[in-house]
Amino acid sequence: MVFTHDTETMLVFMTELINTCADASDSGADELSDAGQLNALLDAHEYTGRRDGDAAELAAVRDIRSELKRFWQRDRDQAAELVNAMLRREHALPQLVRHDSWDWHLHAIDRDAPLADRIRVEAAMALFDVVRDDELGRLSECAADDCGAVFVDLSRNRSKRYCDVGNCGNRMNVNAYRARRATGSK
Repeated sequence: MVFTHDTETMLVFMTELINTCADASDSGADELSDAGQLNALLDAHEYTGRRDGDAAELAAVRDIRSELKRFWQRDRDQAAELVNAMLRREHALPQLVRHDSWDWHLHAIDRDAPLADRIRVEAAMALFDVVRDDELGRLSECAADDCGAVFVDLSRNRSKRYCDVGNCGNRMNVNAYRARRATGSK
């Protein structure tokens, strides 16, 4: 395990949230266009706490995607500044909590706070660990030419190059194989 369980869980959630954008999704459409899609994503990641289920909440969560994607395009100093700004904005107060099937872990905002605010703070707390551990290089954009998705590389040897959104790794390997076959190389 590269990071603590709650940090890894949040990083994976963040990538899936970001990859619901039309430019990153497998379908080419915004995959967070209604409350049902948002709830499915939250349920898949066992996201607890308040959910309003209204258009304002959906819009706020959709807006946070671009804010989070900036971490895949920043250096360590810039990322640290962004994390601090996110935590200040929401007046984060870290606390150890235990709920549902989770043992003691860190929350920094009340579970009754608006969903987008909780996502922002929990993402900032996960990114806090990434910056502190100098592991920003684990946040990568897919190497496929035609893909705008992001991923977090949790592999031991940091060798991941492609996202999990559109089966890009397999598709690019097939393309390379076909190109080699066309030129007579093996």
